[in-house]
Amino acid sequence: MMNADCFALMGTWWGWLMPLAFLLLLGLGIAALVKYLFLSHKGDRR
Repeated sequence: MMNADCFALMGTWWGWLMPLAFLLLLGLGIAALVKYLFLSHKGDRR
């Protein structure tokens, strides 16, 4: 049922906006995590 609804929405802008927004937020979260991990280790060595 939910898969049919998702496929029906793919024809609209909403069906493409949500996955793109999710991937963007996921990418930003991973980038922030990597940046935090590397910068925190460099800061500890000084």
